[in-house]
Amino acid sequence: EAMLALQGRNPVVQPLICNFHCCLKYCQTLKVHGVYLHLPPAYITSRVLNTIKPEKDVDGISDLNMGRLVRGDLSKGFVPPIASAVLDLLEKHGIHSDICSCNEISRAQTPKPVDQLAEEIGLLPEELEAYGRSKAKVRLSLLDRLHKQPDGKYVLVAGITPTPLGEGKSTVTIGLVQALSAHLKLNSFACLRQPSQGPTFGVKGGAAGGGYAQVIPMEEFNLHLTGDIHAITAANNLVAAAIDARMLHEATQSDKALFNRLVPSVNGVRRFSPIQISRLCRLGINKIDPASLTPQEVSTFVRLDLDPSKITWQRVVDTNDRFLRKITVGQASTEKGQIRETGFDIAVASEIMAILALADSLVDMKNRLARMVVGTSRSGQPVTAEDLGVSGALAVLMKDAIKPTLMQTLEGTPVFVHAGPFANIAHGNSSVLADKLALKLVGCDGFVVTEAGFGADIGMEKFFNIKCRASGLRPNVVVLVATVRALKMHGGGPNVSAGAPLPKEYIDENLSLVAGGCRSNLRKQIQIAQLFGVPVVVALNVFKTDTQAEIDLVCEIAKECGASNAVPCHHWSQGGRGSLELAQAVNEAASRPSHFKFLYNIEMPIVEKIRTIAQQVYGADDIELSPEAKAKIDYYNQQGYGSLPICMAKTHLSLSHMPDKKGVPTGFVLPIRDVRASIGAGFIFPLVGTMSTMPGLPTRPCFYDIDLDPVTEEITGLF
Repeated sequence: EAMLALQGRNPVVQPLICNFHCCLKYCQTLKVHGVYLHLPPAYITSRVLNTIKPEKDVDGISDLNMGRLVRGDLSKGFVPPIASAVLDLLEKHGIHSDICSCNEISRAQTPKPVDQLAEEIGLLPEELEAYGRSKAKVRLSLLDRLHKQPDGKYVLVAGITPTPLGEGKSTVTIGLVQALSAHLKLNSFACLRQPSQGPTFGVKGGAAGGGYAQVIPMEEFNLHLTGDIHAITAANNLVAAAIDARMLHEATQSDKALFNRLVPSVNGVRRFSPIQISRLCRLGINKIDPASLTPQEVSTFVRLDLDPSKITWQRVVDTNDRFLRKITVGQASTEKGQIRETGFDIAVASEIMAILALADSLVDMKNRLARMVVGTSRSGQPVTAEDLGVSGALAVLMKDAIKPTLMQTLEGTPVFVHAGPFANIAHGNSSVLADKLALKLVGCDGFVVTEAGFGADIGMEKFFNIKCRASGLRPNVVVLVATVRALKMHGGGPNVSAGAPLPKEYIDENLSLVAGGCRSNLRKQIQIAQLFGVPVVVALNVFKTDTQAEIDLVCEIAKECGASNAVPCHHWSQGGRGSLELAQAVNEAASRPSHFKFLYNIEMPIVEKIRTIAQQVYGADDIELSPEAKAKIDYYNQQGYGSLPICMAKTHLSLSHMPDKKGVPTGFVLPIRDVRASIGAGFIFPLVGTMSTMPGLPTRPCFYDIDLDPVTEEITGLF
């Protein structure tokens, strides 16, 4: 009768409701550990359930307890008996409760509308450009509005030398910001790179994080996002097309014919375009009337005279395609014999990607695009994108790409996704602009957590020596990610290969291998971070095969090796709650003074800057320059590029140039095969060993597992 009254179906017995509630409340004042309601399911309403204290809810289905269960928090209250029994059965049959794929976990959570997220973090409606319901571009005018706002604390997530499987820096980054924001109630922002489709469909997979520490919707994050990489591809290949077309036209036309076509008569009047006037000024021809140029000035103006053997610009595609590493172009009869060898790079290796990541305004990006050197003339002069007349068009293609994309984590905390240069063949960091916007939005007590690619010897070194020089920003803390798996590999464990089952050494407890990896690679990476004067917190990304003894050993040795703290992280299975200890350690480390310093003086000779990185970071005895590398360095010095920072293109699988040498290799000389210059981006990049700028596909790429349900349009297999 009372339950019927609660449902409002029997007004005659409404007075009994108070007796029912009084009975429940009275039971809970006694020494009763739990209350079980034996009632028909239709009568168990939220109003009834929420009368029971959550800690005495044996069914575990009050609103609060159900929320805890969905979140994975099983440490408080009761787990519903049926759910508990199912979990027990799964465990007994060797099936773990973390069997959901990243796809499934991502889809299970509906992102909050992006305009709601924007309002929560302090964005104005006019500062947002929505791309659908769950992501949006943020306008750079925000920097002007918040220019007086003090910056928050700046945290870099780096890692030890990884296995080919990756060690989870992205998941640590997401887990950390979820812990800081949703659990410690501190404003925080994650700043991540946009993943390339090369690894997404190749070996490594996506980069949205994983488990309960990921960016959502992960399918949108890992695929086209807001089209930035497509814009870079279009801009890069427009430059390549302009180069070949210009060489063809110069080879088949006279000076007069070239001039008439480059400066056409419109209604009987010839006028130089603004970009052509800029070229005239650089050539020392201070004239704006086309009719006033002498024949020699006309020839100087119209002929770039590019040397085909010294063109450094290549086409790009965002796919791992090894057969495009070297190609021949111009073979059609219409190209009139203008045949030359060239190649493709992966899109994220484009200098335009590096420019996007390092520019601090639209004006800065436009100027950097204009300065890009695409090759050398036969007289030895650099030829730029502005000389080609294409730099203004590049800025148009990139005008939207320069705006960071706002997304969110599974726990609703904000994320900026922007730029995506690889760390082994580029500088490997998300954009300066995303970091600057986020630092203003979180305020002086907040945190911005950004991630550097691969090991600390690569992504972190470039973050400090390249990105921090460009941005003027200084980090407060480095979080160094390690895994028991990678430490065992560096301690002498067998080879780890993508797609192959892990050897038993990585499944079973092996304290000797763990200790060996800690005292070699982990120690070295901590020391590398300390070269820059920044406190280090080691984050052990815990896998289900790790034993407590292994976890305790890593944390103990990490602190012995100089880390200010070392903590295990369970964000993959527990979300932000699993990274609370890390968040507290980072908060504490950030309160200490940072004594940041660069590794080298920017005015040092190019060779000495390369040698400093090789010896102090990689542990090499010395460097060995090929004749081609020596010649390039001499040329760059002559052109005035000697004061640029260094961006080493080196394997990420070893501290050395030899991918199979794990731990801390010693007694090696680092071979510098070639040296190139990204003048627009603002760095010199030596190529170490046989490093390639176009990855290849393995025997069994990730795309075998990726599919689409044509009825529901759900994507499967992404990770």
